[in-house]
Amino acid sequence: MGRLLLIRHGQASFGADDYDALSDLGHEQARTLGRALAARGAKPALVLHGTMRRHAETAAGVLDGLGAAVPITTDPGWNEFDFQHVVEIHRPLYRDRAAMMAELGLAERPDRAFQEVFDAATARWSSGQFDIEYAESFTGFRNRVAGALTAAADLLRQHRDMVVVSSGGPIAMVSALLTAGLDAPAGTLATVWAALNRVSVNTGMTKVISGRSGLSLSTFNEHTHVELPGLLTYR
Repeated sequence: MGRLLLIRHGQASFGADDYDALSDLGHEQARTLGRALAARGAKPALVLHGTMRRHAETAAGVLDGLGAAVPITTDPGWNEFDFQHVVEIHRPLYRDRAAMMAELGLAERPDRAFQEVFDAATARWSSGQFDIEYAESFTGFRNRVAGALTAAADLLRQHRDMVVVSSGGPIAMVSALLTAGLDAPAGTLATVWAALNRVSVNTGMTKVISGRSGLSLSTFNEHTHVELPGLLTYR
């Protein structure tokens, strides 16, 4: 039986010039996860991550905390969907970062205000009614992630115990595909995906098991390692 451990990246730098860089807290979350895995005796044979900076930095932090040298490879199929593009299509004002931050700054809880915009934007994107407006449709995203999962499953036959560092969107999509079913109607898949993506925790772990019947979701978004003061974040 093989094990595929999907890890969401640490906290990125929302509002900074380079969102894709981990924040100081994001680096600490990654190292904390690595130490937690070491305490469990985890010994992954391969680390696979997307090609985004936050994926690479999270993988490095996890391995630092784990205290192990593990081969690393990349696959852009595990990259996050372009949520900034999706949000900007829904809210054109946000194409100007300064204007976005100014508007959010008027809210009592800027994080909640952005979450409301994000939820509305992704609901529009995943509805499938406006695909022509997006560089990557929701269906295209689904197919890309499904392809990355198939490629990872092939690697798992050789390595048996792998870590994949990705983002909330792809991990939620894998979880939705494995629970709702690969042939689930688009509306059902979008609903399940949105619910899972909304609660994804930075450095949360999702376990996928490979057995005779194929891939099965074992656990989703486990994050006891960051249930400490100041470590738990969703964005």
